[in-house]
Amino acid sequence: MKTMAISVFKAQALQVVDRVASSREFLVITKRGKPLARIVPYQPATKVPVPGKLSEALVFEKDIVSPLKKEMWEALR
Repeated sequence: MKTMAISVFKAQALQVVDRVASSREFLVITKRGKPLARIVPYQPATKVPVPGKLSEALVFEKDIVSPLKKEMWEALR
């Protein structure tokens, strides 16, 4: 894990970001010796949620009372 003072990062931000992107290693920015931020290379999301993807997995019942019989349904009220 490489570290860099925030004052140095401020002066060389573009070069540092390019270096992180090419080396694929993260960098910790410090302020007075304490970790402040982490610069990490970009990684595209592997799974993008698709709207309606689970709609085929659901089962819709037309009549929800019949499986319980009318007496059971009244008792559950």
